[in-house]
Amino acid sequence: MLTDPSDNVRNRDDHRKGIANVPTAPLTRAGFSGPALRLYELITASWVASAVSAAAELGVADVMTAEPRSAEEIAAEIGADPETLHRLLRACTDLELVDLVPGRGFALTGLGRALRGDAPDSMRAYARWMGTRAERSTMAYLADAVRTGGPVFEDVHGIPVWSYMRNAPGTAALFDRGMTDISAQLTRSIVDEYDFGGIECLVDVGGGHGRLLSLLLEAHPRMRGVLFDRPEVIARPEPALTRGDVATRCRVEGGDFLEGVPAGADAYLLASVVHNWNDEDAARILSRCREAVAPRGRVLLAEVLVPEGPEPAPTATLMDLSMLVQCGGKQRTERQFADLLRDSGFRLERIVPAQGIAVVEGTPA
Repeated sequence: MLTDPSDNVRNRDDHRKGIANVPTAPLTRAGFSGPALRLYELITASWVASAVSAAAELGVADVMTAEPRSAEEIAAEIGADPETLHRLLRACTDLELVDLVPGRGFALTGLGRALRGDAPDSMRAYARWMGTRAERSTMAYLADAVRTGGPVFEDVHGIPVWSYMRNAPGTAALFDRGMTDISAQLTRSIVDEYDFGGIECLVDVGGGHGRLLSLLLEAHPRMRGVLFDRPEVIARPEPALTRGDVATRCRVEGGDFLEGVPAGADAYLLASVVHNWNDEDAARILSRCREAVAPRGRVLLAEVLVPEGPEPAPTATLMDLSMLVQCGGKQRTERQFADLLRDSGFRLERIVPAQGIAVVEGTPA
């Protein structure tokens, strides 16, 4: 049974009274103790995320440039209330997404430009996804997931996460675009850091719209590629896969990687895929790759690794909690990947670190 996150408030009247007593002056170490100030920043971090998600959802950055515009002008273009948009933009100045130019309005900063949908390093879709009910309301029940040891998505929404996505095509499409955003940033470095040179045919398993595959095919003119994902996803492939020389070396194929993957390739790439699944299902997916891979082929898992030791790794550890509540998946350590590969008919050959991510390489055992 789920516990309402607000149920741990012993007296709601006292709780409201406490909120009213929160200082309105800027927080400084003169008003808060050091630990209390740091905890306040951590506790209210969701406010920051909500402001960024709201700006992304409204398309604020898409109608802004480095030239100042008034809140009224922006509001008219995006269909928002001018006064409340001004309040959002004022908050965004403190987040360094926009600059306030006295008497002239608001201007987009370099950081804010990444919230534009047309930016090369756009994170707009990911910011929008993180503001959805599917993501944010589920994370509110993290404590229940820790108590029970499993995902809480079905308890919160009445249906398992992947069924929810099938029944909500709009949410699923936003999820796919958001994952394309974050995957592009996390996996871009592996194009340079991992040697793909000897691969003749690569299957990008669960490759989304194919942004990473397009980069690999552009970097390796002799490589052929297969983009493999759900039929509704591959129906909208990355434009780079559909034009020029790359299009002649790539095909798209729809299917379910729990049941099978295209056979005969010498490399199977799964970028940010197996972390979505528990050990049993992850081993099943990799077993399908083992059945399909060429005798001297390999499987490549691009993942954010959890360190074996105590070194800080907030990206990995917080992503791990998101995987827990949403789908029962996990971020794994090197040892856990070795076990997973062994259970799937592979052996761990090596791990190649890249910026923010690593390539876990397995070969048939």
